[in-house]
Amino acid sequence: MKSVLALLSLLALPVMAAEPTLYGRYEYIQLPEIGGEVLKAKMDTGALTASLSAKDIETFTRDGEEWVRFRLATKDASNKVYEHKVARISKIKTRSEEDEDEEVAAPSKRPVVDLELCLGNVKRTVEVNLTDRSSFNYPLLIGAKALREFGAAVNPARRFTADKPEC
Repeated sequence: MKSVLALLSLLALPVMAAEPTLYGRYEYIQLPEIGGEVLKAKMDTGALTASLSAKDIETFTRDGEEWVRFRLATKDASNKVYEHKVARISKIKTRSEEDEDEEVAAPSKRPVVDLELCLGNVKRTVEVNLTDRSSFNYPLLIGAKALREFGAAVNPARRFTADKPEC
């Protein structure tokens, strides 16, 4: 009976998750499906999804499924057009919607694609919404969902801890 109780107590122990990898507030991310581009990304625990700076965003139907075509909206981007199947359409609230005194604007709708990202030597497929971020310093924002996929923790006092991606 003692051995059964001992076994049951072991089964009740919490499973310890692997330690997260510590990254800085800013990191280099490679986009293997987007010409292997390497972009500076902001690691943002306050955002839910990742966002990629894109322009000329146009959804269309192919074989009964929704697709999107776009160009990168980054400083040194080529004029190449990329096409990806749409995973879903996200509704993004603006910060002004959180203030009850201001008029409520309709949330913006953005196409979301599943993109392969390489951070350090780790490659993961994550959901990325497409929007024009050309007015921001970082063309790629890595949100909480993607950070979880990478098993990441962020130290805001550090930058570029993973060096250039090698996937």
